[in-house]
Amino acid sequence: MLVMGIVNVTPDSFSDGGQHTLRRQAVSHALRLVEEGAEILDVGGESTRPGAQPVPVEEELRRVVPVIEQLRSRTKAWLSVDTMKPEVARAALTAGAVIVNDVAANRQTPAMWEAVAEFRAGYICMHAGGGGGPIRPADLHRPVKLRGGGGTQLTRFFKERLNALQRYGVKPEQVVLDPGIGFGKTLEQNLRLLAGLPEFHRLGRPLLLGVSRKSFIEKLLGANLKERLPASLSCATLAVADGVQIIRTHDVAETVQAVRMAEAIINRKQRA
Repeated sequence: MLVMGIVNVTPDSFSDGGQHTLRRQAVSHALRLVEEGAEILDVGGESTRPGAQPVPVEEELRRVVPVIEQLRSRTKAWLSVDTMKPEVARAALTAGAVIVNDVAANRQTPAMWEAVAEFRAGYICMHAGGGGGPIRPADLHRPVKLRGGGGTQLTRFFKERLNALQRYGVKPEQVVLDPGIGFGKTLEQNLRLLAGLPEFHRLGRPLLLGVSRKSFIEKLLGANLKERLPASLSCATLAVADGVQIIRTHDVAETVQAVRMAEAIINRKQRA
């Protein structure tokens, strides 16, 4: 399993907003995450928390591009840009990113996919609320109607996205799937999706799971933001057993330790 460290270059992200808004702080934080074991760094300049305000393209570019440019020469970790904007994705890929983490993957316009195809970049396709194509963070949290466990609908969504991506030149081997825990889903929907992660393996693409410090943990356990690490690690270790390939987290050192232990135990079981 790969661990993706979160580098929020924002003043208002739900967990660490304002902590790494200066360029040198963001770069220093990212390099520290690599030392802790992150193989991927996910750099984002626009918060997608509930209630977040949209960030103009120019401001998002100002936040993320210099950070990616500096990291490119200072680490061998894969660099990812967390953005909904094709203009930002293209600039970040030019600056040295190799992955686009697109939380608005249910868009209908192809500009993002054309940029990914042109650069032959990795593409994280995330399911969220918003219907036909969210362009604002708030749209991502519009309630999703899921029947049963939701796995069948998300599988259909991912199949449709994979077909659309291929039409615009993005090959399946470039794509990672993310069920979008916490984006437009109720507590029960989140839990059912987490319980049903193995269903998505039939699509033949790697899975990414982002549960770090999310509010569904508070809804279930009453844990405030600073108390959610144990539950986040529980989800991560169970994801190892379910074959998830990438964990996106704020807490890299703790997550690396947890997933490596889970991997060691699972490997011993398989040899027995």
